[in-house]
Amino acid sequence: MPGKIIAYYRVSTKQQGASGLGLEGQRAAVEAYARQIGARIAAGYVEVESGKIADRPELAKALAHARRSKATLCVAKLDRLSRNVEFLAKVMNSNAEFVACDNPAANRLTLHILAAVAEAEAKAISDRTKVALAAAKKRGIKLGSARPGHWKGREERRLAGARAGAKAAGLALTKAAREAYGDLRPIVADLRQKGLSLRAIANELNCQGHTTRHGRPWNPMQVCRVLASS
Repeated sequence: MPGKIIAYYRVSTKQQGASGLGLEGQRAAVEAYARQIGARIAAGYVEVESGKIADRPELAKALAHARRSKATLCVAKLDRLSRNVEFLAKVMNSNAEFVACDNPAANRLTLHILAAVAEAEAKAISDRTKVALAAAKKRGIKLGSARPGHWKGREERRLAGARAGAKAAGLALTKAAREAYGDLRPIVADLRQKGLSLRAIANELNCQGHTTRHGRPWNPMQVCRVLASS
């Protein structure tokens, strides 16, 4: 049994209403479990779930904390997370110990099975939706924004949505780049502090066998972008 646990709580207004298990209920479950096994709750992380399933910064922090302190990640109810492929994948890939208060016997094999089932269910739903939409389109039915008059009187909303989409795409690219070069950023900054030019830094990275995230050799512009993101 774990001597130290890191609690991970997930809340969202919609799901709290459906499950009846809010933040306080999750905390009570984790605290009761900790008392039962004689463990200490070292820290707790609360995730307010957004529309993007992959956006789980608090989960990343909780897993890092658990690995670093040789603790066990603990959630109140496994069934609230068992269909979330992203959550299960991150837990499995982290190599951190994991336990669910409502199913303490669950282990890494259990998570693998749940992830496989969740992925299969998601694919089945996606396939059925694609078939239904294709059939409707074949019958000549206009779908989504292609429907006649869909944007009538809402042209400004369409333009605003396009601008928001472009901005979100830019932020996603920036985030991906920051994550890809997280280990190299301190090295690049240190070489720059030592007075090396952008070209010299690029040459040094190439000599060390590093490539850009697209598998290409480093150049001064790439180095400049990494420094700007620091």
